[in-house]
Amino acid sequence: MTSATGTESAPHDAASDALWQQDTQALHAGYRGREQQRSAAVPIYQSTSFVFDSAQHGANLFGLVEEGDVYSRTANPTLAVLEQRIAALEGGVAALALASGMAAIDVALATLASAGDHVVVASQLYGGTHNFIAHVLASRGVQSTAVAKDDFQALRRAIGPRTKAVFVESVGNPSGGIADLRQLADISHAAGVALVVDNTVASPLLLRPFDWGADIVVHSATKAIGGHGNVLGGLIVDSGRFDWVAHAGRYPQFSAPEPAYQGFVFTEKFPDRAFIARARAVLLRNCGAALAPHSAFLLLQGLETLGLRQERASRNTLAVIDFLQRHPLVERIHHASQSGHADHALALRQLRGGHVPALLGFELRGGRPAARAFYDALRLFLRLVNIGDSKSLAAIPAETTHSLLSDEELARVGIAPGLVRLSIGIEHPQDLLADLEQALEQAQGHAVLAAERGQDREQDHEQDRDQRLAA
Repeated sequence: MTSATGTESAPHDAASDALWQQDTQALHAGYRGREQQRSAAVPIYQSTSFVFDSAQHGANLFGLVEEGDVYSRTANPTLAVLEQRIAALEGGVAALALASGMAAIDVALATLASAGDHVVVASQLYGGTHNFIAHVLASRGVQSTAVAKDDFQALRRAIGPRTKAVFVESVGNPSGGIADLRQLADISHAAGVALVVDNTVASPLLLRPFDWGADIVVHSATKAIGGHGNVLGGLIVDSGRFDWVAHAGRYPQFSAPEPAYQGFVFTEKFPDRAFIARARAVLLRNCGAALAPHSAFLLLQGLETLGLRQERASRNTLAVIDFLQRHPLVERIHHASQSGHADHALALRQLRGGHVPALLGFELRGGRPAARAFYDALRLFLRLVNIGDSKSLAAIPAETTHSLLSDEELARVGIAPGLVRLSIGIEHPQDLLADLEQALEQAQGHAVLAAERGQDREQDHEQDRDQRLAA
């Protein structure tokens, strides 16, 4: 069971979870059936509230003197299993489950930064994250500076006395770029700033940011963790390694009395998990972005097969890339598995298990018209904006996930108007390649037409130039 801070009170052996391999952790971490009426499956605690033994018991729970479940907005036994499981998989000390990936980003950053503060973010981010940081956080008085993920000098210059976080995606969506987490962590820590990493695309089975120095990890569990497109969820994981007391000047909210919780000092009660404790007791408790118990159950079901799905999706992704790079209509592929990609060496160093991210982008000769023709011709790939599903999905980011960005912003984050994003699933690879082939054939005519129009425009320009010279 968990309290409002998400710490354990039931006799669960978290230490043994850490000894297992990740595929075993995904099935067993955080749960012992003997503690739950010997149920083999994690029970769904579909309850808003939990009964007090006495008036004093209730007072102790609310005052964090005792630990236990109070109200499902802040903690629930089903969610506790999910939290302990993702913490084990990421190698962290504690986790917090929320209603969506965006809720996880919101709560993580709001736990660190408030009005008058500043965050540094990688310029290449998922469109929803970019919009949230650039506009919603800004409206709350938290300013941001965007820098390229590999421009380390710009990162050093951007960090100031009010900077509370450096935020980056471990694997970019939809760029597919890989962040050099060790470099980013070293620079952040030299300035006394926490590194927050969105690990959604990779998942902990492909990359564990804490192994490279990250402090906080966030996930949209909706994606690969859920894996079936049937549930929303978000997760925050605390490494337990950032010394909030040593950096109390920058982060007083962890080691000073908390006004939103009767002067409680989080680093005194929870020295190794003060971040998650405050995120739960102050942010989640007051903003209410709670994950439903049934949603947590579905995410646990997804986690059980994550390793198998990721292995198959990785093989399918490599088959798709091999097919696309040999097709004459494909102009450019964005995926770090390619030897010519700028982040290929990073991918080899940081990614685990010999697998690759099941997300890629590519551009067609003929630009946006060809991309639209290809997209509309797809029969097996689903036209929608999720990623990480067991089914293969396709989107045009400039018209969907990143449609709120200006043309200048799109260019800055490396998204061409005709970029197509593919999230590769676990179908038979022959069927995926057949669908891509027939859709590319449909797009071929649009590419030829675009090329002819380009030649016509060039000829018109030449005629105009000749006429001006003759005059």
